[in-house]
Amino acid sequence: MKKVTRISIVLAAAIAIAAASSVLAQDHAAPAAAARKTSPGKSAPVKASVHTTLNPSDMQWMDAPPFLAPGSKLAVLFGDPSKPGLYILRVKAGDGYRIANHWHPTDEHVTVIAGTFLVSAGDSTDVSKEMSLSAGGFATMPAKMHHAAKFGGDTEIEVSGMGPFQINYVDPADDPRKSH
Repeated sequence: MKKVTRISIVLAAAIAIAAASSVLAQDHAAPAAAARKTSPGKSAPVKASVHTTLNPSDMQWMDAPPFLAPGSKLAVLFGDPSKPGLYILRVKAGDGYRIANHWHPTDEHVTVIAGTFLVSAGDSTDVSKEMSLSAGGFATMPAKMHHAAKFGGDTEIEVSGMGPFQINYVDPADDPRKSH
Protein backbone atom coordinates (compact mmCIF):
# COMPACT_ATOMS: atom_id res chain seq x y z
CA MET A 1 0.00 0.00 0.00
CA LYS A 2 1.38 3.39 -0.90
CA LYS A 3 2.30 5.92 1.78
CA VAL A 4 -0.26 8.46 0.49
CA THR A 5 -3.08 5.87 0.66
CA ARG A 6 -2.17 4.95 4.25
CA ILE A 7 -2.17 8.61 5.30
CA SER A 8 -5.57 9.09 3.62
CA ILE A 9 -7.06 6.13 5.48
CA VAL A 10 -5.67 7.34 8.81
CA LEU A 11 -6.95 10.87 8.18
CA ALA A 12 -10.41 9.59 7.18
CA ALA A 13 -10.56 7.48 10.36
CA ALA A 14 -9.53 10.45 12.50
CA ILE A 15 -12.25 12.62 10.94
CA ALA A 16 -14.87 9.90 11.52
CA ILE A 17 -13.83 9.51 15.18
CA ALA A 18 -13.92 13.29 15.70
CA ALA A 19 -17.41 13.49 14.18
CA ALA A 20 -18.67 10.62 16.35
CA SER A 21 -17.15 12.22 19.46
CA SER A 22 -18.89 15.50 18.66
CA VAL A 23 -22.28 13.75 18.38
CA LEU A 24 -21.69 11.87 21.66
CA ALA A 25 -20.67 15.06 23.43
CA GLN A 26 -23.88 16.77 22.26
CA ASP A 27 -26.00 13.80 23.40
CA HIS A 28 -24.46 13.91 26.89
CA ALA A 29 -24.10 17.66 27.37
CA ALA A 30 -27.71 18.30 28.46
CA PRO A 31 -27.88 15.49 31.09
CA ALA A 32 -24.49 16.49 32.49
CA ALA A 33 -25.53 20.15 32.73
CA ALA A 34 -28.80 19.15 34.39
CA ALA A 35 -26.92 16.98 36.90
CA ARG A 36 -24.58 19.86 37.75
CA LYS A 37 -27.56 22.15 38.37
CA THR A 38 -29.41 19.66 40.59
CA SER A 39 -26.53 18.17 42.57
CA PRO A 40 -23.35 20.24 42.53
CA GLY A 41 -20.62 18.07 44.06
CA LYS A 42 -22.99 15.75 45.94
CA SER A 43 -22.78 11.97 45.90
CA ALA A 44 -26.27 11.20 44.68
CA PRO A 45 -26.04 8.15 42.41
CA VAL A 46 -26.20 9.10 38.75
CA LYS A 47 -26.54 7.36 35.39
CA ALA A 48 -23.41 6.27 33.55
CA SER A 49 -23.99 8.91 30.88
CA VAL A 50 -23.22 11.67 33.39
CA HIS A 51 -19.65 12.45 34.39
CA THR A 52 -19.27 11.94 38.15
CA THR A 53 -16.57 13.27 40.45
CA LEU A 54 -16.54 12.89 44.22
CA ASN A 55 -14.13 13.95 46.89
CA PRO A 56 -14.35 12.16 50.24
CA SER A 57 -16.14 15.19 51.72
CA ASP A 58 -18.89 14.81 49.07
CA MET A 59 -19.72 11.21 50.01
CA GLN A 60 -22.94 10.82 51.94
CA TRP A 61 -22.33 8.20 54.63
CA MET A 62 -25.25 6.50 56.36
CA ASP A 63 -25.74 3.60 58.72
CA ALA A 64 -25.47 0.40 56.72
CA PRO A 65 -28.73 -1.36 55.86
CA PRO A 66 -30.07 -4.14 58.11
CA PHE A 67 -28.43 -6.91 56.06
CA LEU A 68 -25.16 -5.86 57.74
CA ALA A 69 -24.57 -5.95 61.49
CA PRO A 70 -24.85 -2.58 63.26
CA GLY A 71 -21.62 -0.62 63.48
CA SER A 72 -20.76 0.02 59.84
CA LYS A 73 -21.37 2.97 57.54
CA LEU A 74 -22.10 2.87 53.83
CA ALA A 75 -21.93 5.39 50.96
CA VAL A 76 -23.28 4.70 47.48
CA LEU A 77 -20.89 6.23 44.94
CA PHE A 78 -22.49 5.04 41.72
CA GLY A 79 -25.63 3.26 40.59
CA ASP A 80 -28.35 1.75 42.71
CA PRO A 81 -27.35 -1.52 44.40
CA SER A 82 -31.02 -2.56 44.65
CA LYS A 83 -31.48 -2.50 40.86
CA PRO A 84 -29.89 -4.30 37.90
CA GLY A 85 -26.69 -2.64 36.68
CA LEU A 86 -23.29 -1.53 37.92
CA TYR A 87 -23.03 -0.26 41.48
CA ILE A 88 -20.06 1.04 43.45
CA LEU A 89 -20.24 1.63 47.18
CA ARG A 90 -17.99 2.10 50.16
CA VAL A 91 -18.25 0.46 53.56
CA LYS A 92 -16.33 1.51 56.65
CA ALA A 93 -16.20 0.04 60.12
CA GLY A 94 -13.94 -0.21 63.14
CA ASP A 95 -11.57 -2.85 64.39
CA GLY A 96 -13.11 -6.30 64.75
CA TYR A 97 -16.25 -5.60 62.70
CA ARG A 98 -17.29 -8.86 61.09
CA ILE A 99 -19.55 -9.99 58.28
CA ALA A 100 -20.43 -13.65 58.92
CA ASN A 101 -20.09 -16.33 56.25
CA HIS A 102 -22.30 -15.45 53.32
CA TRP A 103 -22.57 -15.51 49.55
CA HIS A 104 -23.92 -13.34 46.72
CA PRO A 105 -25.71 -14.39 43.50
CA THR A 106 -23.30 -12.16 41.49
CA ASP A 107 -19.55 -11.52 41.56
CA GLU A 108 -18.30 -9.13 44.25
CA HIS A 109 -15.18 -6.98 43.80
CA VAL A 110 -13.52 -5.40 46.84
CA THR A 111 -10.71 -2.82 46.97
CA VAL A 112 -9.24 -1.84 50.33
CA ILE A 113 -9.13 1.95 50.66
CA ALA A 114 -7.75 2.14 54.23
CA GLY A 115 -7.01 -0.23 57.09
CA THR A 116 -6.89 -4.00 56.89
CA PHE A 117 -9.53 -6.25 55.37
CA LEU A 118 -9.48 -9.95 56.17
CA VAL A 119 -11.40 -12.38 53.99
CA SER A 120 -11.80 -16.14 54.27
CA ALA A 121 -13.53 -18.70 52.10
CA GLY A 122 -15.83 -21.51 53.20
CA ASP A 123 -18.93 -22.24 55.21
CA SER A 124 -17.32 -21.36 58.54
CA THR A 125 -14.61 -18.89 59.48
CA ASP A 126 -11.16 -20.42 59.81
CA VAL A 127 -8.85 -17.66 61.04
CA SER A 128 -5.81 -19.65 59.93
CA LYS A 129 -7.05 -19.29 56.33
CA GLU A 130 -7.88 -15.58 56.43
CA MET A 131 -6.21 -13.53 53.73
CA SER A 132 -5.11 -10.13 55.00
CA LEU A 133 -5.35 -7.25 52.53
CA SER A 134 -3.93 -3.80 53.25
CA ALA A 135 -4.76 -0.46 51.63
CA GLY A 136 -4.64 -0.91 47.87
CA GLY A 137 -5.37 -4.64 48.12
CA PHE A 138 -8.05 -6.25 45.94
CA ALA A 139 -10.23 -9.36 46.08
CA THR A 140 -12.92 -10.84 43.85
CA MET A 141 -15.41 -13.34 45.17
CA PRO A 142 -17.19 -15.17 42.35
CA ALA A 143 -20.96 -15.58 42.47
CA LYS A 144 -22.11 -18.08 45.13
CA MET A 145 -18.66 -18.35 46.76
CA HIS A 146 -19.09 -18.68 50.53
CA HIS A 147 -16.88 -16.19 52.36
CA ALA A 148 -16.58 -14.08 55.49
CA ALA A 149 -14.96 -10.72 56.19
CA LYS A 150 -13.40 -8.96 59.14
CA PHE A 151 -12.07 -5.42 59.54
CA GLY A 152 -8.68 -4.87 61.21
CA GLY A 153 -8.45 -1.38 62.65
CA ASP A 154 -10.54 1.42 61.17
CA THR A 155 -11.08 0.09 57.66
CA GLU A 156 -12.76 1.33 54.51
CA ILE A 157 -13.46 -0.84 51.47
CA GLU A 158 -14.96 -0.18 48.07
CA VAL A 159 -17.37 -2.82 46.78
CA SER A 160 -18.54 -3.04 43.19
CA GLY A 161 -20.56 -5.45 41.14
CA MET A 162 -23.66 -5.88 39.07
CA GLY A 163 -26.93 -5.41 40.94
CA PRO A 164 -29.20 -6.10 42.40
CA PHE A 165 -26.95 -6.64 45.41
CA GLN A 166 -28.02 -9.50 47.66
CA ILE A 167 -26.40 -11.11 50.66
CA ASN A 168 -27.32 -14.61 51.81
CA TYR A 169 -25.92 -15.87 55.11
CA VAL A 170 -24.69 -19.47 55.17
CA ASP A 171 -26.12 -19.89 58.69
CA PRO A 172 -29.50 -18.12 58.88
CA ALA A 173 -28.82 -17.42 62.57
CA ASP A 174 -25.99 -15.05 61.49
CA ASP A 175 -28.36 -12.86 59.46
CA PRO A 176 -28.66 -9.50 61.30
CA ARG A 177 -32.13 -9.02 59.78
CA LYS A 178 -33.36 -11.90 61.96
CA SER A 179 -32.39 -10.11 65.20
CA HIS A 180 -34.26 -6.84 64.45
